[in-house]
Amino acid sequence: MAAEKPRAATRSPAKPRVRPGAASDIVGLAHLLATKEMIIVCGSGGVGKTTMAAALGAQAAINIGGRVLVLTVDPAKRLANALGLKAFGNTETQIAPEAFAAAGVKPRGELWAAMLDTKAGWDELIRRHAPDEQLRDKVLANPLYQNITGRFVQSHDYIAMERLHELHASGAYDLVIIDTPPSRNALDIIDAPGRMMEFFGSRLLRWLTVPYRSRLFTVASKPFYQVADRVIGSRFLQDIAEFFVLFQTMEKGFVTRARDVERLLVDPRTSFLVVSTLEAAPAYEAAFLANALTERHLPLGGVIVNRAMPSVMRKPVVAEAASRLGVAAKQEKLSADLGAALKVEPDVIQTILGEIAMSFHDIAMVATREAERRSELERLAPFTAIAPALDHDIHNLRSLLELGEQLWR
Repeated sequence: MAAEKPRAATRSPAKPRVRPGAASDIVGLAHLLATKEMIIVCGSGGVGKTTMAAALGAQAAINIGGRVLVLTVDPAKRLANALGLKAFGNTETQIAPEAFAAAGVKPRGELWAAMLDTKAGWDELIRRHAPDEQLRDKVLANPLYQNITGRFVQSHDYIAMERLHELHASGAYDLVIIDTPPSRNALDIIDAPGRMMEFFGSRLLRWLTVPYRSRLFTVASKPFYQVADRVIGSRFLQDIAEFFVLFQTMEKGFVTRARDVERLLVDPRTSFLVVSTLEAAPAYEAAFLANALTERHLPLGGVIVNRAMPSVMRKPVVAEAASRLGVAAKQEKLSADLGAALKVEPDVIQTILGEIAMSFHDIAMVATREAERRSELERLAPFTAIAPALDHDIHNLRSLLELGEQLWR
């Protein structure tokens, strides 16, 4: 159930917030969540960014206190269920204290959640930057605007940054964690404000608006417009020109806000967390992103490795045990004893044990490669948090808290 938007709050006095930028030798996830006001969770697609953002938010609310908001991007239905919600919306919604109680915990603070709504975000931007109501209504009613807002200038990335700025400026939350949009290029989210400023100064925008602004050009091109309208639809080119002329009148507001967002990204109260698995492609992307953040002087807080294999799989004693299991599997006594205990035929037990022993070599090789990639990532950030591969999906708050506790430790 949606709750009233909270007023500005302070953290629980039991664990006071460390002043942003204060000197400290403590490096870790708990310290990061306690000392920052904005955490941007990023990484390539499919590595579990949304789940990690929710797990971090829950741990911050439980262990640190204050009001914590997780802004997710198109979260899976099972994650909404895990937080005790039927669905996410653009309006912030509090996770009911009863949901935490059912999971056996009592949080120090409050956990709120919201979903990034690109269309609603653009509408709010137009209302904010339009110089008057007449222009605002013209833009919102323009057919091109109604169809382009979900695709325009990587608008999902830009709206995510706008929303983060808005939430921070409101002072309603002690900590905002944003799950960044899935993107082929992980830097799109960072570059979005700059791309918006470049667009307003681009030749493309001038080219699109000249026909509408120039009376002479309009008269000369009237036959072309008439032919184009018959081919691609009535008033199509006029709608394009009108939209961009209207959009250009809001340049000052958009550019000023984009600069504010860029300053927010380098603010000492902001930190980036890179999430990755230890598969080759995501790990490469994570390393590239971590290096890019450092080169751009953006505050890289740490790396979260998701779905990591247990390090015990690389130990020689485990490999030796697997080898002995393969030998023992051929002995009838072991198969007979296990078969009797499990009420399974001995030959089935023998086959299973043999397959396990033979597969271990491949598993150990994967674990070794993961260890190498993990070591490479650990050199790039102040700390690395490990989330092991779970044997079940995140389907309720208890399982989300289980994952969060692994990260917290």
